[in-house]
Amino acid sequence: MAKVRTIYVCSECGGTAPKWQGQCPQCNAWNTLTESVAEPARGGAGAHRYQSLAPTHDVVILDAVPAEEVTRLTTGVDEFDRVLGGGLVEGSVVLIGGDPGIGKSTLLLQSLAHMAAERDVLYVSGEESAAQVALRARRLGADGTRLPLLAEIELERVVAAVEKRRPAVVVIDSIQTLYSSQLQSAPGSVAQVRECAAQLTRLAKQLGVAMVMIGHVTKEGTLAGPRVLEHIVDTVLYFEGDTHSSYRLVRAFKNRFGAVNELGVFAMTDRGLRGVTNPSALFLSQHTKPVPGSCVLITQEGSRPLLVEIQALVDTAHVPNPRRLSVGLEQNRLAMLLAVLHRHAGIACYDQDVFINAVGGVRIGEPAADLAVMLAIISSLKDRALPRGLAVFGEVGLAGEIRPAPRGQERLREAAKLGFSRLLIPRANAPKRPIEGTEVIALDRIDQALDAAWG
Repeated sequence: MAKVRTIYVCSECGGTAPKWQGQCPQCNAWNTLTESVAEPARGGAGAHRYQSLAPTHDVVILDAVPAEEVTRLTTGVDEFDRVLGGGLVEGSVVLIGGDPGIGKSTLLLQSLAHMAAERDVLYVSGEESAAQVALRARRLGADGTRLPLLAEIELERVVAAVEKRRPAVVVIDSIQTLYSSQLQSAPGSVAQVRECAAQLTRLAKQLGVAMVMIGHVTKEGTLAGPRVLEHIVDTVLYFEGDTHSSYRLVRAFKNRFGAVNELGVFAMTDRGLRGVTNPSALFLSQHTKPVPGSCVLITQEGSRPLLVEIQALVDTAHVPNPRRLSVGLEQNRLAMLLAVLHRHAGIACYDQDVFINAVGGVRIGEPAADLAVMLAIISSLKDRALPRGLAVFGEVGLAGEIRPAPRGQERLREAAKLGFSRLLIPRANAPKRPIEGTEVIALDRIDQALDAAWG
């Protein structure tokens, strides 16, 4: 009997090494090599595994290719369509990840239940039995739809079912549970995940089927399996938000058919996920009167402007090394902003603990939140509340200047619509015409922002 040969596969790039080592020799990532079974080389019948993911064509001139609008398949859930860029595209592959129990299967089951009334769909469940999926559909009120369900984890049977039915949309729940009988490794291994994803992607491109795959996440919050999985698919979506909260956020990190960083906001109810029409209300605390350490930020998530409350707590440090904690905002940027405050505004926090939080569990990655973070810190340090009706945005540079943010006019219109009457913004984002009911103050430097906020 032949001895089983083991190799070590990198979870980041999918590269292999004959023995374990701390650093991957291909992508130089650390501590990413995991033991796996070496697959024997195949030819002939196994050669189909290495076919292109898309049909081959002759060489054409780019100017001669007609630029046609892609056909969208609406899912019936408006917020989900927003994140996708208007709906699913025929032949596209979508990968959606998130923490366990956050609502990935619930959202896709709701979407398929809506689409099943108009077109042929297929739900492939590898984690739950048919009875379990039926119970969940009954709780969601989707048990009255004739939704085709396949409880299967073998890739070859799933492919055969898709080729036979030719549905418009297929949901795979989840990609880590599938396995190919041509490989010896266990389901969920790097080789199995990569092989199953490649086969399903090639099938979606050839048949024009919209494929949606659910992916598990690691403890760091990234999708399990090789990073090549994210490069294969067309769209990568992540569920965000606290599982203990009733609100869920779905963000697009990659989308070949729509805007990147688009955000969808959902509320988890006893009847499933429901879209939130006014998400700014979720991220604003309802204070009876202005409180110190609170500042409203006008941020931009994809094509949607949002108003988010930034809270800061500055307290005297009782240890030699003061704490710097940021929730929902970038940690390293907080340290930089504190240094800018000290150098260009004369406000020192070297002996203070500084805590920053974005209300509602939203994650803000854009630098336009700098001005709101600074004002919230100063407000908490001086124990002086900012005036009611004040909203701000703007990036702060190391020289103390306030830089413009993209899509500034849309931010201003959203703030005016929600009743904010005083707006502090970068001078380059100043509107050409006055906005009725609002006072827009254009700023150049951080010291001007302090005078304007409490002036």
